Amino acid sequence: MRVTDADVGDAARLAVLLREPAQWLRDGRLVALPTETVYGLGANALDETAVRSIFAAKQRPAFNPLIVHVADPSWLGRVVADVPPLARRLIDAFWPGPLTLVLPRRPEVPDVVTGGLDTVGVRMPAHPVALALLRAADVPVAAPSANPFTRISPTTAQHVLDGLGGRVFAVVDAGPCAVGIESTVVAVEADPRGGERVVLLREGGTTREQLQAVVGEVFVADHADEVGDAARRSPGRVERHYAPSVPLRSIARRADGALQVPNELERPFALLCRGDAGGVTDAAHVDVLPADPAGFARELYAALHRLDRAGVAVALVEQLPDDAAWAAVRDRLRRAGLR
Repeated sequence: MRVTDADVGDAARLAVLLREPAQWLRDGRLVALPTETVYGLGANALDETAVRSIFAAKQRPAFNPLIVHVADPSWLGRVVADVPPLARRLIDAFWPGPLTLVLPRRPEVPDVVTGGLDTVGVRMPAHPVALALLRAADVPVAAPSANPFTRISPTTAQHVLDGLGGRVFAVVDAGPCAVGIESTVVAVEADPRGGERVVLLREGGTTREQLQAVVGEVFVADHADEVGDAARRSPGRVERHYAPSVPLRSIARRADGALQVPNELERPFALLCRGDAGGVTDAAHVDVLPADPAGFARELYAALHRLDRAGVAVALVEQLPDDAAWAAVRDRLRRAGLR
């Protein structure tokens, strides 16, 4: 189902278009939906059977929890037992938007959603079609990225169809995603020094600096106990994720702007870089992405999908800056296998 900008601009028409997908969600069907981050594979979060079908379609391990999407902060009471004051500050500042909060769950939320943990990740997406579909369905929707587990996340409806094919009942197509990488995930927990603190579980579309401007210091979670089949506190914390089938190899740019292609390199090769091709003329496939972190993030997954189809032996990826603005993109490329 295609939703155009004109449909989005007409609330009554959009409601009519989304009537059937909303019913499918209520009926326990899998519906892929657009968000500002990536396309999600949605199911009624309170329907255990429907949620299990997400794991089956994606071949996702049970220890990897899902994020529940809500249409309004007032929906939190359906899935969350308590919203600490620090979480309220984050909600007021960043919802709707690419920020997921891990909070104490209500008993109505099935264990399969949370990996058996007593917490649940919740966010309110900043996408008019996602919000309209949630309101029409009137159910909280669990929606991980709509792709096979560990593979490249989808930022277009075609990516969903290419990856999941007949395993999804319907796809609501609203064009490319605006942010292009998954949401940031944080937990609000007791601070050993007293009070509460915010702990970063996954880098994403909301930066650590933006969070700290609202709540002060943001701590980074320790991953030491998240090994093997142990439940993860957040999605996106397995070592290999977001990955193409093509191996990724990092290369540097010299002071004169030229990219340093290794002399001994298996060919044909692809190039993924920022701003310009750095003098490389013999690549079989070239993707030049925007030089700024937001633009690069928006285009990254689409570029990885393209190079996966390019028929190359290896893809060279330009080293990214070390500054904090690039942290989420560096994380995605590292988990995609960049070495």
